[in-house]
Amino acid sequence: MKKYIIPAAISIALTVLSGCSDLLNTYPKDKYTEETFWQTEAQADAGLTACYTTLRRTGIYGGGDWATPLWEETATPNATDYNSSSGFFRIAEGIHDGSNSGIINNRWAHAYEGIGRCNTYLAKVEHIQMDAAKKSRGIAEARFLRALYYSMLINYYGDAPLILDPPVKEHNNLPRTPKQDIFNQIIKDLDEAAAVLGVDATQPGRVTKGACYALKARQYLYHGKFSEAAEAAKQVMDLKKYSIFPDYRGLFMPENENNSEVIFDVQYLFPNYCHSFDLIRRQYDTTAPLRDLIDAYLMSDGSDIHTSPQYDAAKYWENRDPRFRMTLVWPGSKYRGANVTGTTFAQTGYTFKKYSIYDEDNAYNSNIKNSSQSDINYIVLRYADILLMYAEAKTELNQIDESVYEAINAVRGRANVNMPAIQHTNPADKANYVAMSDQAAMRNVIRLERRIEFAGEGYYYMDILRWKTAETVMNGPVFKHDYTQKLVRKFNKDRDYLWPVPAYELQENPALEPNNPNW
Repeated sequence: MKKYIIPAAISIALTVLSGCSDLLNTYPKDKYTEETFWQTEAQADAGLTACYTTLRRTGIYGGGDWATPLWEETATPNATDYNSSSGFFRIAEGIHDGSNSGIINNRWAHAYEGIGRCNTYLAKVEHIQMDAAKKSRGIAEARFLRALYYSMLINYYGDAPLILDPPVKEHNNLPRTPKQDIFNQIIKDLDEAAAVLGVDATQPGRVTKGACYALKARQYLYHGKFSEAAEAAKQVMDLKKYSIFPDYRGLFMPENENNSEVIFDVQYLFPNYCHSFDLIRRQYDTTAPLRDLIDAYLMSDGSDIHTSPQYDAAKYWENRDPRFRMTLVWPGSKYRGANVTGTTFAQTGYTFKKYSIYDEDNAYNSNIKNSSQSDINYIVLRYADILLMYAEAKTELNQIDESVYEAINAVRGRANVNMPAIQHTNPADKANYVAMSDQAAMRNVIRLERRIEFAGEGYYYMDILRWKTAETVMNGPVFKHDYTQKLVRKFNKDRDYLWPVPAYELQENPALEPNNPNW
C-alpha cells in the first residue's frame, strides 16, 4: 500500500540548514533566517525532515533522473552500464578519478550535506520548547542518520573530516580524521539512538531500534569486527519484529512496501519524491545483467550448472533457483506481455525486474513510468541481510553451529523460493551438504547466497570490496547473453579498494591531502 512520506516544510528546512546569516542584524519578513527559525516544534519537525531528505540525493540513494543504488550494481560482476552519467561505468572500467565520476563527487558532497543538517538539528533542537519524548526521538533519529552518512564516507573513501558541530566556514580547512575514529563515532551514535528509539516506527520511514542494530551489524561486518557483527545481528533477530516476506518478487512491489522484512527504507511518493528505477529497467537498460550472474544461479535442487544433469544450455532458464525468474528478464522469456528476443535489451540481452513494476504480464503496461516518475521505496536494510550477515560473521569466527544453517535456510526457504536447505547430516546430498567444520565451504555458500538474494539491489559492490575479491572478479572480459564479449574491465588492487577524495574538495581544502594510496 502506498505510503507515507515524512511531512514538514521541507523548503523552509532546506533554506535554514544551508546556514544563512544576517550581517546587518535585521530580519526579513518574507523568509526565515538561522536566528529566527529554530523556535517551534513544527520548525523542529521541518529540520528533522531535511535530515531525512538527503537520503534521496543522487550521491546517497538516488532521486530524480538518478537510480543510484541500482547503478552501483554495474560496478560488480553482476551488471554493466553503457554510459558514464553516474560514474559507475568508469569505476567498473578502472578509468575513474577524482574529477570524472559523478558518484564520487556527489557521494562525498551529499554525505556532508546530510551530516551538516543532522549536526544543525542536534545543536538547535535542544533549545526548543516541545514534547520531551518527541524531542528525544528526534535526536535519536538524527544520530542514526548522521551515522548512516558517515558510514558512506568511511566505506568508500576511508579517512574523512569528522565534524560534529553545525557547519561553519572553518570546517573547509579541516584535515581528514582516521577512519577508526569516525567508525567509533558511528557506533556511539547508533548505540545512543537505539537506547531511545522504540521497536515500532512512529510512522513509515522513521528510524527504529532495529534499524540502529542493523546498521551497526553492517558496519561491524564491513570492517572485519565479526564478533560484534554477530552480536548486533542477533539483537535484531531477538526483537522478533521482522520476518522473511513470503513473496520474493512481491517484496519489491509498491503494494507491499513497509512489509515485515523491511527494517529501514527510503520513502518515495509520486509526484514530489521520485526516481527513475522503472525507466532504467524497462527502456534504457543502464543496469544490464551480465552472463556471469545468470550462470551463478543454482539449479532448483541446489546443484550448480556445471555438475547438474538438470542443466540444459539451450534452455538455461529452466529448473533454476526460483529467484532467477523473479529477478531477471532474458531472451526467450516474456516481459510486459511480449516475447523477449536477443535484441529487446541491446546491451546484454538481459534486464532486471527487481525494483520495477513490470513483469511477465502486462498488468502495469498502462502505467508507464518515465524519468523521475518512479516511487518504489528503496530498501536500505532488510531482514534477509541481517540473517546472512549473522551467518557470515559466525562463519568468519569459525563458530559454525545450527544457528548458522537456520539463518541461511530461512532466506533460502522463503515461501515462493523454497530452495533446498543447506545441511550437515547427509553427505550423499552433495549439492547441499556443508560439514559444520568446513569453514571454507560455508563461506562460499554464504557469498553465493548474498550474490543471488541481493542481485540488482546495489549491495554486492561493497561485498566484493570487503571480501577483497574485486581484484579477481573485476579484472577481465564480461559477456552478453550469448557469451559474446561485451568489454574488458580492470581493477587495480593497489588503488581501487577506496575511491579518491574528489578533486574539487582537494582544490577547496588542501588539508585533505594526501589522497588515498595511488590516487
